[in-house]
Amino acid sequence: MKLTNIKHVFFDLDHTLWDFDKNSGLTFKKIFELHQLHISVDDFLSTYEPINLNYWKLYREEKIIKEDLRYKRLKDTFDAINVHVPDAMINQLSEDYISYLTTFNHLFEGTLDILDYLQPKYELHIITNGFEEAQQRKMDNAGISTYFSTVTNSEMAGVKKPNPIIFNRALEQAKAQPQESIMIGDNIEADIQGALEVGFDAILFNYHNVKSEPSIKKVNHLLEIKTYL
Repeated sequence: MKLTNIKHVFFDLDHTLWDFDKNSGLTFKKIFELHQLHISVDDFLSTYEPINLNYWKLYREEKIIKEDLRYKRLKDTFDAINVHVPDAMINQLSEDYISYLTTFNHLFEGTLDILDYLQPKYELHIITNGFEEAQQRKMDNAGISTYFSTVTNSEMAGVKKPNPIIFNRALEQAKAQPQESIMIGDNIEADIQGALEVGFDAILFNYHNVKSEPSIKKVNHLLEIKTYL
């Protein structure tokens, strides 16, 4: 069912347009080779990915700071796979990870097509919990910066999604009203519930097939957004 009241479309970036898992895996492969760490990237990632998601949840909830997230997600993973890596190397890998992550710029299938479809009809925006120094580089290097009128990140807002302050900051930047806005993202808590609570409409990009309330609008492929917009 087409939504007729929408003027502003807000996207999450990582895991929604920018294929974080794919780009992250390629980054770890690169930095392990760089430092001659003979670790199976597949084994590392299967352990790292749930640890990383948990640390991002703690970060969203203001329970840890950025530096802790960057160090502890690596430390815990190496410990879990029984590989000893000195702290100095973990800190170096953490820095190199951020440096090299934005050199890989795979987008989800359909990203450019859906942005081309939406841009003539709506004002497009980004709301992201990602680190400020990395997010703009991701967008620039992936060739999608020009689609978006505004970018609101958590460091700018001082809080992270789902805190209403970041959504209200995004509305203010976009000169938009919540009732004419829709949020599209992959995280039910941060993107969908956060947006709904401040009066946005919302669409879950459910590429990982999580269970959600039947009332939540959802798509499994980005081009399915055309069903609603």
